Amino acid sequence: MNQIVRHLRLCIGTEEFYVDPVVLPNQGIDIILGMDWMKEHNVLLDITSRIVQMKSSRSGKTMHIHLPSHKHSPPIVNATEAQLIEKIPVVSDFPDVFAEELPGLPPDRDVEFAIELVPGTAPVSWRPYRMAPDELKELKLDKGFIRPSSSPWGCPALFVEKKDQGGKRLCVDYRPLNAVTIKNKYPLPHIDILFDQLAGAKVFSKIDLRSGYYQIKIREEDIPKTAFFMYMMNSVFMNELDKFVVVFIDEILIYSKSKEEHKEHLRIVLARLREHKLYAKFSKCAFWLKEVTFCLRRGSSDPSKVKDVRTGSNPRHGDRDSSFLGLAGYYRRFIKDFSKTAKPMTSLTKKNAKYVWSSNCEEAFQTLKKLLTSAPVLAQPDVTKPFDVYFDASGSGLGCVLMQEGRVIAYASRQLRKHEANYPTHDLELAAVVHALKIWRHYLLGNTCHIYTDHKSLKYILT
Repeated sequence: MNQIVRHLRLCIGTEEFYVDPVVLPNQGIDIILGMDWMKEHNVLLDITSRIVQMKSSRSGKTMHIHLPSHKHSPPIVNATEAQLIEKIPVVSDFPDVFAEELPGLPPDRDVEFAIELVPGTAPVSWRPYRMAPDELKELKLDKGFIRPSSSPWGCPALFVEKKDQGGKRLCVDYRPLNAVTIKNKYPLPHIDILFDQLAGAKVFSKIDLRSGYYQIKIREEDIPKTAFFMYMMNSVFMNELDKFVVVFIDEILIYSKSKEEHKEHLRIVLARLREHKLYAKFSKCAFWLKEVTFCLRRGSSDPSKVKDVRTGSNPRHGDRDSSFLGLAGYYRRFIKDFSKTAKPMTSLTKKNAKYVWSSNCEEAFQTLKKLLTSAPVLAQPDVTKPFDVYFDASGSGLGCVLMQEGRVIAYASRQLRKHEANYPTHDLELAAVVHALKIWRHYLLGNTCHIYTDHKSLKYILT
C-alpha cells in the first residue's frame, strides 16, 4: 500500500461521488468500491438482469446502470488461477489437467457406458420445460456436449445457478428414463471404510473433477435415450486404490504419511488424469493439507450437516421426522447409545404407527441435537494394535463402544427386536456381544480383541 487519495471525485453516469481510495499495485481494475461504500449509497445488485441500482447521497437521485454482458470471465480470474497453479509443488507440472473448459466430447475409453432398458419398453417423451430468454441463449451455446436430435425419446432440460463462479448449469430431468432403466448395480464404497483407510496419513490433497458426468462417453446406440461414473474411476485408479487413493464418484483423495511420499503420490494421480484425458476444476481442489473434508470431516462430524441439525425445526410431521433421523443416522458412529436415544422418534416411523409427537419425542429430539452438535472427535483404528470392546444391554436396546489404547474408535447401538424383549439379562448381554462382533468384524477378525462385561456369568459362556 502506497498512499490514500483524499476526496477523489468519481463520476458514475450523470452523478458525482467522492471517495477516499487506497492506491494499490496495478490489478488491471480502475477502482474497487467496497461494502461500506455500497451500503452508504444503498447499492442493489441484480445479477440475473445485470443491473446495478444506487442512490446518490448528494442529490437523492436513484440510478439504474446496465452492465455489459461478457461471454468469458474477466482475464484477472484466469491469471490468478494460473499463478496459484504455478506455485503448487507437483501440480505446477500438470496445468493441462486443470483446463478452464472441457475440450468437447470425452475420448473413447476401455470402459463403455450403456443404458439398459426393461424389456418391452417403448420410447418415452416429456414435453420440454419453458425457459427464460437468457436460458434459451445459454442452451444454444456450442460446447460439444449435446447435439440436435430427432429421437423419439425426450426428457426436459432445465438450468440451475452454479454456486461457485456464477453462470448456469445444464440439468436434464431423466425421471421418465430412470423409471424404465435397469438399475446399475455397481456399488458405491462404504463411507466408514474410506474413512478407515486414512489411518496414519498426515498429508492430503483433494481433486474434484470438472463437470464429472460430462467426461463419460455414452455408448453410441444409447445416445438417443439421453436426448455412470464409479466404475470408470475405479478402473482408472485400479493400482492406487486402498494404497494412497480414495475415490467417491468424482472426488479423489490422495493421502500420504509424509511430504516426500505425497509428492510422488500426487504426481502419479495427476499423470493418470492426464493419461485418461480427465480434467479437474482447480477452484474446487486443495493440495498439501494437514486435514481434509472428504464425504465427511476427518475424525469428526461434518459442520455443514451439523448446522442443518442445529438450525432445524421440530419434525412434528412424519416426513420431517424421517428426514431428521436420516441425517442424524449419518453420524451414529459418533454418538453413544444413538438407537436408545432415538427410540421415541423411530417408533413413529414404523408401519401403521399413529404419528403423535409426545414429550418423549421432543426430549429425544433435543437430546440428539445436543449430542450431534457436540459430537466427539474419533480416533482412527490401527489394525496392528489390539482392540477393546465395551457393551451394555437394557430393556430399551443394545449399545457398544470400540476403543483402542483408551481412545474411542466408534459407537454402535440398536433397538431390541421384538423377540429379544423376552430375553433374560444374561442373554441380552450376550446379544450385545454378538452385535458388536458382527458390526466390527472387519476390524476384529484376525486381530487381538478384549471384550469387557459387567455381567459375570458371561465369563463362563464357553465352558
